[in-house]
Amino acid sequence: MNIRFLGHSAFLLQDGEHRLLIDPYITGNPKSPTTLEQALEWKLDAVLISHAHGDHWGDALAFGKAGTPIIATAEIGGYAQKHGAANAVGMNIGGTYRAEWGSVSLTPAWHSSSFPDGTYGGMPTGLVIELGGRRVYFAGDTSLFSDMKLIGDRGLDAAILPVGDHYTMGPEEAGRCLELLRPKVAIPMHFGTFPGLPGDPQVFAAAGQAQGVDVRVLHPGDTTEL
Repeated sequence: MNIRFLGHSAFLLQDGEHRLLIDPYITGNPKSPTTLEQALEWKLDAVLISHAHGDHWGDALAFGKAGTPIIATAEIGGYAQKHGAANAVGMNIGGTYRAEWGSVSLTPAWHSSSFPDGTYGGMPTGLVIELGGRRVYFAGDTSLFSDMKLIGDRGLDAAILPVGDHYTMGPEEAGRCLELLRPKVAIPMHFGTFPGLPGDPQVFAAAGQAQGVDVRVLHPGDTTEL
């Protein structure tokens, strides 16, 4: 599997045949290495949304209106359908969506969730994604919580965690998450996009490396392989 960082919390996952886009904050993202017009040509299998805040919901509707399934909570799925994304799929925490490309399960996340227009977006979530024989945990916007151990018990090839602080946990707390998750690879996100995200990904990297975790700090546009 290839993981391409698109800045902030947006990622493109590819296994050579299938493509998944996570939290597609492209328009308005000062760190985005691509444009929405370019991204709409990627022939995505699905867009996965962790929660409804604008810097995660992003351009989801543009992909949804183009026919790409949007997979998220029931509230987000219903909102997307109401606004023209006919293929949106609404789920809830603990559920798993299965498709030809693999699967995605929704996990808890400690945060909040509302759309830019104020509409309630349901519970925020993390995502456990299976694609190309790999299992990736995308934590969404969250803080440390002890049930991460149960997520780690599934066996994780990679964990993608926010480290920016203020709106999510910072790098030290994210480092503690690795003790519970025990991934082979860890990737920091949600840092340095705009003022108010002071967390240093190198602090997270040092914490992970001390635990024997392969921490990969990506710059927007970088791709790493699992």
